[in-house]
Amino acid sequence: MQRRKFLKLSSTGLLVPVLPGIIPLTQYAKYKTALIGCGWWGMNILREAIAAGSSKVVAICDVDGRHLKAAGAEINKLNGDQPKAYKDYRELLKKEKPEIVIVATPDHWHPLICIAAIESGAHVYVEKPIGHTINEGKAMVKAARAAKSVVQVGTHRRVSPHNMSAMEFLRSGKAGKIGMVRAFVHYGGGPGEKIPDSEAPAEMDWDFWCGPAPYRPYNSAIHPRGFRQFMDYANGQLGDWGIHWMDQILWWTEEKGPRKIFSSASRQIRKDTTDAPDTQVVNYEFESFQAVWEHRLYAANEAEKTNVGCYFYGTEGTFHLGWLDGWTFYPSNKNKPVIHEEPKLHTVDNHNVKELWADFIAAVENKRRPVCDIEIGHRSTNMSLLGILSAKAGRSIEWNVDTEQILNDPEAAKLLQRPYRGPWTYPV
Repeated sequence: MQRRKFLKLSSTGLLVPVLPGIIPLTQYAKYKTALIGCGWWGMNILREAIAAGSSKVVAICDVDGRHLKAAGAEINKLNGDQPKAYKDYRELLKKEKPEIVIVATPDHWHPLICIAAIESGAHVYVEKPIGHTINEGKAMVKAARAAKSVVQVGTHRRVSPHNMSAMEFLRSGKAGKIGMVRAFVHYGGGPGEKIPDSEAPAEMDWDFWCGPAPYRPYNSAIHPRGFRQFMDYANGQLGDWGIHWMDQILWWTEEKGPRKIFSSASRQIRKDTTDAPDTQVVNYEFESFQAVWEHRLYAANEAEKTNVGCYFYGTEGTFHLGWLDGWTFYPSNKNKPVIHEEPKLHTVDNHNVKELWADFIAAVENKRRPVCDIEIGHRSTNMSLLGILSAKAGRSIEWNVDTEQILNDPEAAKLLQRPYRGPWTYPV
């Protein structure tokens, strides 16, 4: 097969899939592909892989049989593949030996599965955040480099057209010298209500779902899709939404990360089953600027015009980089016009996974690092996790961005990893 028949260089410099509509997608299938984690977002990624024509889906894996059944039926409908279904990713990797593995499980499973896939010889597309604790990410980078595997992280805003042009604008100096960046997510909500624990669905292995994380009784508020607000399995809003905006900050700056971090986090409003903070503020001190993260999960309103994104505050004006609202520059000189660019996103969930998958395949074929390489994803994940770590420690953290160590605080340094539940072993 000639790869140029389905990959075409677009005007934006990104490789995007171009397939003749009258030819079955499977004619172009090349890479044996497996999906581990077959829920909502995992299927979003796999649909783009199928649409690109670069994959033959040989296997799917999930501890919830309902997800396996639904995913298998949809894949067969999309391209005729009949993937084998597994509940244990280790068995899948051993028997199927996939060339590409998509890891789209809850956060606490990303490191072990990603490393196992790398060590099995696969290239990996792993969702963000790459792990639950910082030392897991270090082990993932180490594994990827040792195997020379391509590992793409799902920070798809790096290939979103309006985010790319935003970086060009900021780096051009049109906003002047940036002294501060404020990243934020302000969503509505209320106290909520307690949901009692219950028996896990008969179709799922709840103990395996908990895996290396602490075991707790099944609760429908956790699965499916609610795990991000439970700190045993994720890191709340900062670990979920925050990494996208931390990644934008690191993409813009030439610095590798902050030198000092202080966070305050609390639950001011929520009284429901979750335990993640509904209110959090983090101050990040870089060498040449300061960054602030803030979120709240209540008090949605129109007063602030936008509820998600980053404000870059410069000497020539204020630049808002958003999601559904694109980007806007408000010049300090009121005689100059406001400049705006609309976003270009794919429905249904307003993402740019299509472009990120195309870059992933191009990286595999050209033996280069992808645009969202594992080391890039690791640093962006670190920023979010350092904010969580400071809040847990209850004090400022000094961070060496080169050695990835906490300075002068042995107790806080213990939070760089956590004990794994047996029989799972923390990666080194």
